Amino acid sequence: MTLSPAILTFFGTWKLAKYDTLSGIAASFLKLRKTTNIALILCAFSTSILSAQTLTVLHNFDNTDGSYPWGGLVQAPNGYYYGTTSGGGAHSQGTIFKITPGGVFSTVYNFCSQGGDTCTDGEQPRTGLMLDSNGYLYGTTLFGGANNRGTIYRITPAGVLTTLYSFCSLASCTDGWAPYGVLLQAHSGYIYGTTNQAGEYNSGTVFGSTLAGGLTTLYSFCATTGCPDGAHPSAVLIQAGNGVFYGTTSAGGANESACGGDGCGTVFKLTGGTVTTLYSFCSEPDCIDGAEGPYPSGLVLGPNGNIYGVTQFGGPTNNGTVFKITPSGALTTIYGFCTQTGCPDGQTPLGGLILASDGNFYGTTESGGADGYGTIFQITPSGTLTTLLSFDNTNGGLPYAPPVQGTNGYFYGTTYQDGAHGNGTVYRLSTGLAPFVKTVPTSGVVGAAVKILGNELTGATSVSFNGTAAVFTVVSSVEITTTVPSGATSGIVQVVTPTATLTSNVAFEVLP
Repeated sequence: MTLSPAILTFFGTWKLAKYDTLSGIAASFLKLRKTTNIALILCAFSTSILSAQTLTVLHNFDNTDGSYPWGGLVQAPNGYYYGTTSGGGAHSQGTIFKITPGGVFSTVYNFCSQGGDTCTDGEQPRTGLMLDSNGYLYGTTLFGGANNRGTIYRITPAGVLTTLYSFCSLASCTDGWAPYGVLLQAHSGYIYGTTNQAGEYNSGTVFGSTLAGGLTTLYSFCATTGCPDGAHPSAVLIQAGNGVFYGTTSAGGANESACGGDGCGTVFKLTGGTVTTLYSFCSEPDCIDGAEGPYPSGLVLGPNGNIYGVTQFGGPTNNGTVFKITPSGALTTIYGFCTQTGCPDGQTPLGGLILASDGNFYGTTESGGADGYGTIFQITPSGTLTTLLSFDNTNGGLPYAPPVQGTNGYFYGTTYQDGAHGNGTVYRLSTGLAPFVKTVPTSGVVGAAVKILGNELTGATSVSFNGTAAVFTVVSSVEITTTVPSGATSGIVQVVTPTATLTSNVAFEVLP
């Protein structure tokens, strides 16, 4: 399996001048999307543009405090939102930052602080952070570490960083390198993720890790000729209630001759150490069903048992799609981007979707919109898309990651570039959704410890799991700790406070 020209160009150009070309690459994409002659194809799906949304820029990166935030944000138990920048900071190798819901910003960690030719603590994080059940944050870097092939790290909310694993520590890099997707903490408590490069067949891996950093390669892609199992995964894994993992690859699949001869990517499931290809993109004429492309495009579990995601390319105008797929592999394209004159609905979504408290999905496109700098959109499970906001350069551009919904109901996110200094922004979007609570984790056995995040939790009088009362402790106005009570069944978690009754944004699953 060989890399597609797009991937080769990206890795080759960036690695030759990795400290200076990130903004140049983004600028090239921007120029390309502004000069591309886009086909205008009508689509049966309905779209609308909503003008009543309110976006506030909370922070403009100025390089000294970081630049080019590629990944999204995560809400921590202390009420802050944490994220990463892929460049800038004290050593020009990226940062970890935190920001309050109101916009008070501070840098938590500067990568390459431990020195060395390869930055042993890592450099250039390209993903957001994962919050574990203990309240620690975990992430990956694309480069740096003992072998300059990326790392897995843990960082405390206060900023103490520990490098847990350096990729390419095994002969011929059979453990992989270039981790892209956000990490996932599974029902078992272990961490799972993917690498885009290397592995036994030089096409990427799926790995598992203990919280202390003991890494095991679970699967190496492209195990057979033509890579029908996929190649070069670049997105977060998800886990269903039955323990099965689902993910995507950006190349490979049954349609090897498509997408530059490297295949257009797959949706796969992982059970134990076995990968099963559920769907190969570009299985329909002209890739109406989408083509993954070389960038992250993660999946999300829907409220109806289906799985949803985006493709960067393909669809009716080759500007990307939103799709749903059943656990058995039946895929339906529910929306094709740039189906309106001028692409006000956006084009080339990159970072996947989130499921919000209203039962709808939210995501971003890296280009298109009213001003060509990308959009934030809402889409229903049936495929009705609403453009919530078009970025206009002053408030940011190239939003690579989807926003995260805070427990106050607002959405928080990042743009990769533009803003006041051209280095990206952190934003808040108000859509009128009500406050709620979220649990960390979202599943557990009876007796398992659970954190409940929210707002104005002081004085809470009741916590229940699908109607079963639980013993709890109010830690602060934004955090409650509890355990899954005996007799609890899967369902919504409810918290009663002196001023409101708050429900969880997703059902908590009580494991056997």
